Amino acid sequence: MSDAPHIPVLGREAIEHLAPREGGIYVDATFGAGGYSRAILDVPGTRVIAIDRDHTAITGGSELVERAAGRLTLVEDRFSNLAEVCAAHGVDAVDGVVMDVGVSSMQLDQAGRGFSFRLDGPLDMRMGQTGPTAADVVARASESDLADIIYLFGEERHSRRVARAIVADRRETPFTTTRALADLVGRVVRSKPGDIHPATRTFQALRIFVNEELEELQTALAAAERVLKPGGRLVVVSFHSLEDRIVKNFLSERAKTGGGSRHLPEVAQGAPSFRLLTRRPVVAGEAEVAHNPRARSAKLRAAERTAAPAHDDAEPSSWPKLSDVMRGG
Repeated sequence: MSDAPHIPVLGREAIEHLAPREGGIYVDATFGAGGYSRAILDVPGTRVIAIDRDHTAITGGSELVERAAGRLTLVEDRFSNLAEVCAAHGVDAVDGVVMDVGVSSMQLDQAGRGFSFRLDGPLDMRMGQTGPTAADVVARASESDLADIIYLFGEERHSRRVARAIVADRRETPFTTTRALADLVGRVVRSKPGDIHPATRTFQALRIFVNEELEELQTALAAAERVLKPGGRLVVVSFHSLEDRIVKNFLSERAKTGGGSRHLPEVAQGAPSFRLLTRRPVVAGEAEVAHNPRARSAKLRAAERTAAPAHDDAEPSSWPKLSDVMRGG
């Protein structure tokens, strides 16, 4: 199955850290074009449960499912539900989980999906087929909510100016296309030659918010902790500083081996549920970045599951929630 048409960013490094072994069961939590699944299936006797919320990715993987002859199960679902997906297919523990977090190149390259301002299309941005679109959020969110979304998820320092301009213009004409929104942001956010497009951060923020990507990632990491066998491996490739921070903090907390200090009392905590395999993130080399500029922002972190029980889920984050914003909460 090695004749893969698509090689994921840091794909070789991800598989090296996952270290699939003969007869193992693995979860490809973000199937996409199937690059990870193909590499895992190259190891004799492996079985893969692959998940993607994008129906296009699921239909595109039908040929690989057929060629895998029963070793690949492809499921249309959110990767935060990976534990439930495994259970539904009679699997309660796996040897490895690999995740490639964020929007895929396939999604960015399809104008009709509305992820990119490079190609004019409907202002959609949904990875799945349900829920509010980016156009719905832009039309209904309050100015303060829009400013928070663009600032927190896009790290756009001109977020208030962008939000103010959106609210002013939408009174006359709703934003329904990627070009209309990109043009507005381009008028509001000044940029210098060589800078990224002024709409980049706003589009990134809306995409993350519409797809609840950070909540999904937090939930998926905890689910992976529950389903991994002792010695099983978790490998995550992220492309955004917020995502990488979530992965780093999760693994650091789960790998912590003590509490307190000589100044503070001992803090009760569970035994480490992971052993770090990457003290620092693995990044793409110059050759890969030259071939694929998107690789420049990629960071890989990996850890191995211990025999300790899974930790309690972390407290929910305080960032804006899609359901609250859409109902005006």
